[in-house]
Amino acid sequence: MSEEKRLISALRGNAHEIPPLWLMRQAGRYLPEYRELRAKAKSFLDFCYTPAMAAEVTLQPIRRFHFDAAILFSDILVVPDAMGQTVSFESGEGPRLDPIETPESVARLGAFEIGKLTPVFETIDRVKSELPVDVAFIGFCGAPWTVASYMIAGKGTPDQAPARLFAFRHPEAFQQLIDRLVDASVDYLLAQIAAGVEVVQIFDSWAGVLPANEFEAWCARPIARMVARLKEKSPQTPVIAFVRGADAQLPALTRKLHADGYGLDTALDPKWAVAETADNACLQGNLDPLALLAGGGALDREVDSVLDAFKGRPHIFNLGHGILPQTPIENVERLVARVRRG
Repeated sequence: MSEEKRLISALRGNAHEIPPLWLMRQAGRYLPEYRELRAKAKSFLDFCYTPAMAAEVTLQPIRRFHFDAAILFSDILVVPDAMGQTVSFESGEGPRLDPIETPESVARLGAFEIGKLTPVFETIDRVKSELPVDVAFIGFCGAPWTVASYMIAGKGTPDQAPARLFAFRHPEAFQQLIDRLVDASVDYLLAQIAAGVEVVQIFDSWAGVLPANEFEAWCARPIARMVARLKEKSPQTPVIAFVRGADAQLPALTRKLHADGYGLDTALDPKWAVAETADNACLQGNLDPLALLAGGGALDREVDSVLDAFKGRPHIFNLGHGILPQTPIENVERLVARVRRG
């Protein structure tokens, strides 16, 4: 175990007195070096597809904080982009896609062109050659439900109602879209693994809007299929499932997915999650990003609370969602020192 990277060791079911640490969106706008580089790119998508830039921002938080993992800098919407859907990012407004409004629009989607994502794999190659030997490398994709919700609405929405309505009105076409996203996402993650990532995370950021039967159909079953195929093709690669809003369905979800790690969002009580999941299940999370933004004694108390909740079991310290852009760097430094007791 001494030779294994700490994050990977935790995902193998080993508890560490000081848990491995990384943060969702750790490469981002809270870092001045990120903002400086971002200003040089023509668009956010160009930023993701320029390997020299994407590799540099992947490495920036590792240089500053020496987290236990780097996560590939990219975006979940490169998958629909590689399926021929027009994708862009409007400043201050988020992603914009040509919305899928009819079953015929699903049928007209192009084949998933993995070659379009060659710049992403070049980014991985650049990063892996520069990562410290003790730092794990995480690749990722969006889960089918979350990606489909953007593809159908053409943008982010508060409740993802356009995708739910589409699924009610056109269940066969929606199932076809989910199936295509399962296939494309698995192929994409396997290509990331072949390029050099050591762990993959599946983000279902919008699972929490789904009632129970839709949660099962559009979240749990597609991710379970993805995990099963990843385990068949690359059994040595740990898989983390981050299903935001899983809430009371978390215990059943862990039994269905057979992932190696489960990300917990801010709303989940970590002590409940520990009590309701198998002892060897690695749980990841779940500090409130607002506590990190607040800093000071409030941050210290919340960090200690998370550490106490997961003591004695496999745990990866992380946030319950992404780091907020206005977070002061000194607060991140304080967090790292508190977790590592430095």
